[in-house]
Amino acid sequence: MDKAWAVAKVSIGGLSKRLEATAQNLANINTPAYARREVTFEDQLKCLLHGPDRLPLVTTDPSHISTLPRSVEAVKPVEERAVGELVRWDGNGVDIDIEMAKLAETRMSYQALFRLLARKAASYRTVMGGGS
Repeated sequence: MDKAWAVAKVSIGGLSKRLEATAQNLANINTPAYARREVTFEDQLKCLLHGPDRLPLVTTDPSHISTLPRSVEAVKPVEERAVGELVRWDGNGVDIDIEMAKLAETRMSYQALFRLLARKAASYRTVMGGGS
């Protein structure tokens, strides 16, 4: 599989998880003591594609535990609860403005990714002689 397709596959999965978490946060905006959910995966991809920001642990055997993903397929979205971020007096940590901004940002990233994949697929069709 082309590396761009693998990165796109991981990114689509991560963005999908982020959309789910944001929807869950918005659905629980009036739930007392609700800690909002946050999904990240971009740092893992950046580290894999551009190199780590810190020195990785040295692994001399494939069975050693690495601190970095070894392949694009090994990148998994990480979901965490943002505990301690209180927005309201009842302990709820959801700010509707932040969640709506995340929803819009995630949606735009999703659309841009699908446009990129459509152009890549069109270029493959052209190369194979299928036209545009």
